Amino acid sequence: MTTQDPTQDRTEPEPENRTRPRTRAWAVFGLVAVAIVAIDVAVKQWTTSTIAHGEPVKLLGGLIYVIYTRNSGAAFSMLPDQTWIFPLIALGVIAWLVWMIKGTASAAWAVALGLILGGAAGNLGDRLFRAPGPFRGHVVDMFSFLDDHAGHFPVFNIADSALTVGVILAILLEFSGRRRDGTRVTAVKAERDA
Repeated sequence: MTTQDPTQDRTEPEPENRTRPRTRAWAVFGLVAVAIVAIDVAVKQWTTSTIAHGEPVKLLGGLIYVIYTRNSGAAFSMLPDQTWIFPLIALGVIAWLVWMIKGTASAAWAVALGLILGGAAGNLGDRLFRAPGPFRGHVVDMFSFLDDHAGHFPVFNIADSALTVGVILAILLEFSGRRRDGTRVTAVKAERDA
């Protein structure tokens, strides 16, 4: 009686089939990031050319107002005198995201990482190219909740929104057991238990 090696029954996927999901993830990651940066730049340009010289714009019955502010600090205007550190942090985050996407085959993870990249790059552009100068530039913010003078909530921009949504999505993916390689923790555990 001959015994068959159980590994012979398993067929390895072709190398091109393994790389296809990663290539798709890279494409999704890049497209999401580029779209966020483009929208962020366009809205900031419109805000600085229109709203900066006029009245705030009321949206959704006053739920949101579009105003013009410049922020030298981080979120909630923290550390306004340490502007130079934020571009360095953003560059570190961008390098980390590029490293993270290398092993990513999940489209959902690619969207989350692309949102974070787009947000980090959008605000980095302000830090590098806006006054008062490179690595000291102030970020343009424009959205205010329930008040035309930012009385209820910190003013934010498209890049901030993308960062927030991307981080929340990444946390949800992590807690739901979805891995960046496209597998699920429950599926892997079931295979090990079998």
